[in-house]
Amino acid sequence: MDRLNQAYGAGTMRDRPTFIRVRAAAAYHAAVDLISSVIGAVRTGTPHARRITESGAWGARYPAFVGVGFHVVLGGTGWLVGRGGTTTALRAGDVVLAPFGSEHGLSHAPRPLGALPMAPMSGEPPAAGPSDFDFLCGCYRLDRGRAHEFLRHLPDVVVIPRDEDGQARLRLLTALLDDDVSEDRPGGGASRAALLDLILVHALRRWQERSGEWPAVADPRIAAALHAIHDGPERAWTVQRLSGVAGMSRTAFVRRFTAAVGKPPMAYVTGWRLVCAARLLRETRDPLAAIARRVGYATESAFGGAFRREFGVAPGRFRADMDLAR
Repeated sequence: MDRLNQAYGAGTMRDRPTFIRVRAAAAYHAAVDLISSVIGAVRTGTPHARRITESGAWGARYPAFVGVGFHVVLGGTGWLVGRGGTTTALRAGDVVLAPFGSEHGLSHAPRPLGALPMAPMSGEPPAAGPSDFDFLCGCYRLDRGRAHEFLRHLPDVVVIPRDEDGQARLRLLTALLDDDVSEDRPGGGASRAALLDLILVHALRRWQERSGEWPAVADPRIAAALHAIHDGPERAWTVQRLSGVAGMSRTAFVRRFTAAVGKPPMAYVTGWRLVCAARLLRETRDPLAAIARRVGYATESAFGGAFRREFGVAPGRFRADMDLAR
């Protein structure tokens, strides 16, 4: 059991109850920070938001994309149309979440998805006057990389029903986002991203409360390892050290981690380091060598090679592309 303290640079641990308490605390923090890690990953994309109003007979199909998106129903009633022909009634206060950008549609009535016209991508403001259906769309589009692993544990499209306890908070967030997208103001890119983050956090929390934990967080040993990875991407992680954090043998740890998370431990470590690097490239002007060290790479060249394999471009080009997209 000394491996847990070795992984964190602490002294020898002698009593098992202490180890269990430490691991339980790490599992709790993993549950808390999992949504934060998801938001951190999607923030490497470009934020978009738009308010739309519809009246009469209407429908729109939203094609698949790489990223995460949502619709918040502000007023009226309508229908969500899924890829398999499923339909779900929508009302004011409902949130439609597309965790990894799956194709779906919205309509005034249940209709086949293929019969719906493609949603216009223009940023036209909503028409003035009353409407039958009023909603706010938001998304992060990932031009490079892919959505967070844990979003794959969610259904293609999720309807999070109106929550009376959270309605005041959701109304405030949507009002702020609507105001932000209706006028081009200084700092709009930063405020839009922050508001998208908060609405996504609200939706993911509500889904988690209704549906239970993600498999990785439900397993306290794997959750402890995840918390350690998320908390310290710069650490010199190995399977041996992570299995020590989890209090398991290497073989059992690799098997259970891969089953819960969807990829082996060190592949997940690499992916998380590069997600953190992409966020730093987008949000800071730190030199590439400094970013490399902050995410666990000893040299800028090793970091650059790993980043190119994950995102398809060099870190400097990724930063330049993000600057142009703002």
